[in-house]
Amino acid sequence: MSIWVVVNRDRPLNPEDFVPPDLVEVPVAHTWVPEMRQEASDAVVAMFQAAADEAGYFLASNSAYRSYSTQVDLYGDGDDPTTAPPGRSEHQTGLGIDIGTERGCTFECMEDSEEGQWLRDNAYRFGFILRYPADKVDVTGYPHEAWHYRYIGVDLATKMHETGYTTLEEFFGLPAAPMP
Repeated sequence: MSIWVVVNRDRPLNPEDFVPPDLVEVPVAHTWVPEMRQEASDAVVAMFQAAADEAGYFLASNSAYRSYSTQVDLYGDGDDPTTAPPGRSEHQTGLGIDIGTERGCTFECMEDSEEGQWLRDNAYRFGFILRYPADKVDVTGYPHEAWHYRYIGVDLATKMHETGYTTLEEFFGLPAAPMP
């Protein structure tokens, strides 16, 4: 239940079919109705509102909570390196969210978009980190995902921002989880 839980290919949830008990619908623009843990949902709403108020950027959720069974279906034969194995997905924690824009920028276009830059500069203020940075593939075990943000709370996100840590693995002194 910790918002600091580290989930990756080598660190599965326990139990692997974990379902957060405090999931709520996140009242933001979306592709599919997003659900997240209540604390993370509140932070997403605040972050999306700040993006609109401060910069005129209108963000949208592309994906948030995914159940173990949904992850089984998405993972399939495991040939997509960006898809986590079931029981090892941050989406299953209710703390991960894939962010795009209301104007249709999703996934890869977030890397070069103004909205993506705003998120990289400001997400920590709302308790989020960009979970899979381009220069940390060997640590996180996932290719860079400019759209995947993880809620860890304002205190930890700010501390990571101030100290230059960009991955949970490094911050907590955990072993890297390289790609298979």
